Amino acid sequence: MNTRHANPLIAASTRPMPRRVAIIGAGSIGPDIGYYLKSALPGLELTLVDVAQGAIDAALERHAGYAKKAVARGKMTEADAAAVQRHVRGTLDYDDLAGCDWVIEAATENLDLKRRIFAAVEARVAPDAIVTSNTSSLPASRIFSAMRHPERATVTHFFAPAWRNPAVEVIDWPGAGAGLVDHLRRVFCLTGKLPLVTSDAVCFMLDRVFDNWCNEAGRLLDRATAAEIDTVATRHVHAGPFFVLNLARGNPIIVETNTLQADEEGEHYRPMPVFRSVDRWITPSPGTAVDVDPSLAADIGDRLAGVLISQSVDILDRGIGSPEDLDLGCRVALGFKRGPLEWMRATGAAEAQRVLDRFLAERPGMPSPRRPLSAYLDTRRTVLVDDVDGVKVITLRRPEALNALTDEMTDEILDIIVRHENDRAVSGFVITGYGTRAFCAGADIGRFPTLLGDREASAQYARDCSRLLVHLDAMKKPVVAALNGMALGGGLELAMRCRALVAVRDAWMQLPEITLGILPGIGAMVVPYRRWPAAARVFDGMLRQAAKLTAAQAHELGIVTSLAADVPALVAEAVAQVRSLAGAKATPLDGAIAPPPLERIEPVAANGLALSVESIRLMENAVREAAAAPTLAQALEIGYRAFGASACTAAAREGIAAFGERRKADFGKTG
Repeated sequence: MNTRHANPLIAASTRPMPRRVAIIGAGSIGPDIGYYLKSALPGLELTLVDVAQGAIDAALERHAGYAKKAVARGKMTEADAAAVQRHVRGTLDYDDLAGCDWVIEAATENLDLKRRIFAAVEARVAPDAIVTSNTSSLPASRIFSAMRHPERATVTHFFAPAWRNPAVEVIDWPGAGAGLVDHLRRVFCLTGKLPLVTSDAVCFMLDRVFDNWCNEAGRLLDRATAAEIDTVATRHVHAGPFFVLNLARGNPIIVETNTLQADEEGEHYRPMPVFRSVDRWITPSPGTAVDVDPSLAADIGDRLAGVLISQSVDILDRGIGSPEDLDLGCRVALGFKRGPLEWMRATGAAEAQRVLDRFLAERPGMPSPRRPLSAYLDTRRTVLVDDVDGVKVITLRRPEALNALTDEMTDEILDIIVRHENDRAVSGFVITGYGTRAFCAGADIGRFPTLLGDREASAQYARDCSRLLVHLDAMKKPVVAALNGMALGGGLELAMRCRALVAVRDAWMQLPEITLGILPGIGAMVVPYRRWPAAARVFDGMLRQAAKLTAAQAHELGIVTSLAADVPALVAEAVAQVRSLAGAKATPLDGAIAPPPLERIEPVAANGLALSVESIRLMENAVREAAAAPTLAQALEIGYRAFGASACTAAAREGIAAFGERRKADFGKTG
């Protein structure tokens, strides 16, 4: 694979965003791809092409139905729905492809058919138009080998339902022209997708995992029922393999892809004959289970875990995909609770080796690792790292959770900084978020609900969560926060501890903890008053009423040093800030301060939600006490203890429960 930025948005694209797109194949996934594109780019001109008018009519009806449901659920306004449906048409005539700058083929998995389609496409579009195939298994080198301009073509493999599932594999094959893969990664990232780069192996990366997971489940039918296998499989996934096959009508896909893999790589991949003869499987619904004999459950569990390990090490040994993309793709695209490497790490290398040894003994020929299993587990999972002009750019990448912080992410950021803060070749660091929606949506609640009612444990939890922030406070090299989108709660507290903040113009900030009946425990009641004393009234509103602060407002107040139009410009500005701050000392935050007295407020959030009077009182006391503390460390300790106290309130129990149940908290009964 070519050397490229891990974050797709760091480098500016040399191509414009698509304006006219055609999708060939209006049957199953094609219309869903179209709806995703129109939702993200409402001004796009979209053409659906098929050989049957009935398929086109059904596709257009489905497209309109999606928009109507989005309006009914409050996800889209009537005006937005009208824009999504505007400039969408269907056609039987390939001549209507003329003028398209991107053509996506989503037809049947038939190599000869795809080649004929692309010959027809090339005869009608400009030489620089991008052409991609949605194949799940056929290598790009075979599909595009007869094209006149194969350099403008590759595979973009979407996952069902394509309008909602963010994952898309982008195939980096030798024939792809310079910049093509990077441009597609950028387009997908800007439109809310998660592009995962893979090499041009048959079945690419994620289908290798899923199809062999399903085929292995089929091999277990000689000793267990589909319902028993699905029940055991939920250790790893939210829905078992047979349930998913029913949902996607996927039996023919298993036959097709595993036959291709068997023909290429050996008989051990041959699909089980049962997939040709069964239409639907008898399975429990997600969330339900059947009784499984413990011994049988152990056998099923080992076999399913074994195939995951085997496929994962093969993917990594052959460079089909990266460890980070493998784990994230399995979670996001395939519905795994944990990626296979994450599972191996949690299980332990010794237990994973036992499972793999048993699997390889039962399934001779299946891939085995070329290195010790422990060597596959030393990888970052939640952050990306790029080098830009001597600056380490750290990108928080948990797109499924709006880049929310976890203990693991905190440790990974801290590890990168510790490794490079004494490196003379590194001027400093930039921390930004993946995509365009969020810098960081706060901290995952994680184990906090189990700490409710325990003052000391909750205070210690806040101290533990501050380990990265306290390190940033003491650093000599500058760290700049580049806010590419919303910065909430713990994410904003992280940004506040950086030497400077820059932001895209439409970014915004919020401290929503008070709406959960808790306090922001890792610095928000302390640091902003000491860094930006002129904005004290603004922070009062953010803390006590969860008021939002736009990037433009923050810029006027001096909290954000500069604004950028887009993410590439944002990162460039952040890097420039790092270089300008190199060698300069950070402003000391020790010493007592005297912010203006807190004004009396009604216990109502900026959005109208009634708040807890007790929680507001705890917060106000903490802000006053922290301001009077003679050192930053003592002030932070006051914040930790106040957070611990808030965890013991009835308001915290109600707020956290409401968050978990996805309802509005009722603080009227808690005070």
